[in-house]
Amino acid sequence: MMTPETMACIEIARPGAPEVLTLATRPTPIPGAGEVVIKVVAAGINRPDVLQRQGVYPPPPGASDLPGLEVAGTIAALGSGVVEPALGSAVCALVPGGGYAEYCVVDARLCLPLPQGFDFIRAAALPETLFTVWHNVFERGRLAAGESLLVHGGAGGIGTTAIQLAKAMGATVFATAGGAEKASACASLGADRAIDYQSEDFVEVIKAATGGRGVDVILDMVGGEYVARNIKALAPDGRLVSIAFLRGSTVEVNLMPVMLKRLTLTGSTLRPQSNDRKAAMAEALHRTVWPLLDQGRIAPLINATFPLADAAEAHRLMEANTHIGKIVLTV
Repeated sequence: MMTPETMACIEIARPGAPEVLTLATRPTPIPGAGEVVIKVVAAGINRPDVLQRQGVYPPPPGASDLPGLEVAGTIAALGSGVVEPALGSAVCALVPGGGYAEYCVVDARLCLPLPQGFDFIRAAALPETLFTVWHNVFERGRLAAGESLLVHGGAGGIGTTAIQLAKAMGATVFATAGGAEKASACASLGADRAIDYQSEDFVEVIKAATGGRGVDVILDMVGGEYVARNIKALAPDGRLVSIAFLRGSTVEVNLMPVMLKRLTLTGSTLRPQSNDRKAAMAEALHRTVWPLLDQGRIAPLINATFPLADAAEAHRLMEANTHIGKIVLTV
């Protein structure tokens, strides 16, 4: 399969508001050893894209400076040594950057087949959220069947995925969301108790619902004053996993309960991790989570789609924080 010499893409003209996202033409990427080029049909939008656009989350060394961390499409070119996936096969992939484009290059090991019955738009909503939830909730947070999970931001892309996956794995799930509509969406996805943080205190709700014990794992992207409240809401031997800090990463906390309850405070970012680490996550997802997708037991929630040229509008929607589920670009 031949790729054209040039492609359309979305560049970040300079750090700033959504309008700095501009349609541009660039040379089509060429795959190196162990890499493939994907002809992109759809690309997911994620919070790190917004942070990159604002100039506060640069791509890791060697990655494309174009935004976009997850894509779905067909394999258009193979680098040396690549046997799988084959030319022309339909895949979705976790990419370190470059997703907002007609073509994208990625390590072949980070490609996964489309689950049964999935189109490219739904598949493009999978990689970033599934890799993030798998690594943080199950690998770092060690959530096990019979345990309990509290997900903050339950109505977002990460949250809607975490609720479904934790339920499918046999956990009791609590989720916070802003407003009755978002809380209702969390409940419909399987949350045993959805907490409207605008009218309820999650620490009190968790205390009442667990007989004072607390939850085993908390997935937090809020930070700020939530850190101390999370520590209060954790059960003995509980694990707090931080993946973002919407309200700030510098906090003052009393560590005495961490010691007395034997808590673990951990966290991670996905993008800078090595391809070897990500390949191991991809293999675990394919083995453990893909059968759930094939059976329809979990599925991404798509809130809206935008054509590639309207990437700025898609970012405005994400920043308005009114969406439930994922926002996807179509190429």
